[in-house]
Amino acid sequence: MQILQPIFAAAEAQEQGFWEGLWESFEKTFITDDRWTFFLNGLWATLRIAFFAAIIGVLLGFLVAAVRSTHDMRHKKCRSFGDAIIKILNVICNIYITVIRGTPTVIQVMIMYFIIFANSRNKELAAVLSFGLNSGAYVAEIVRSGIMSIDKGQFEASRSLGFNYSSTMYHIILPQAFKNILPALGNEFIVLIKETSVAAYVGIAELTYVGNLIRSRTYEAFFPLIAVALIYLAIVMLLSFLLKRLERRLRSSDH
Repeated sequence: MQILQPIFAAAEAQEQGFWEGLWESFEKTFITDDRWTFFLNGLWATLRIAFFAAIIGVLLGFLVAAVRSTHDMRHKKCRSFGDAIIKILNVICNIYITVIRGTPTVIQVMIMYFIIFANSRNKELAAVLSFGLNSGAYVAEIVRSGIMSIDKGQFEASRSLGFNYSSTMYHIILPQAFKNILPALGNEFIVLIKETSVAAYVGIAELTYVGNLIRSRTYEAFFPLIAVALIYLAIVMLLSFLLKRLERRLRSSDH
């Protein structure tokens, strides 16, 4: 036993040193200079950007989806001036979707900030517009797929009841399409929240930027990066929970 005592003492000292080092790293990350407030400010910036970008993405996505689905269902040939307008708008929407989906999000953010907003240097506005335009392209395809999944017979039935095209879309088609696309739409919002992390490339103090900032000051990577990952995970889990509740409520309203 006397031979093993030095080994046990060394192991105990090593374990004590590990916990002391862990506490010291935790203290430098969160307590020193009230750095926990950095994470709160970064979280607020992330949620603010994601919220306004989601609004832009939904509005733009539904508008583009309406144009494209209208073109696909009604305007295969140019029979009037209105048909020609829809055809031109459909071409523009196709170009927009192709460009947005074919280029990385981080490049879009950098182009928006360093080129389009080169004179104003409004970082947050540039990020909101970039993520909104990016999300709009994906929302448009999700909504269009939901609209096209509805049986065409419902259009004909609504017309026989005296509904015009816009009334049919608003009262009959879109409510059904929304239920069908809700899971995919929710997934797009989750992706949008995580994509806001690339805003750090233009110096916006959101969560990822804050984590890297604290890591550069403390020379400790564990707690800053783990904290950022856990905050994102909590946001996604909360959003997923709310979406599941909404899905259950919509399903129950069908019965």
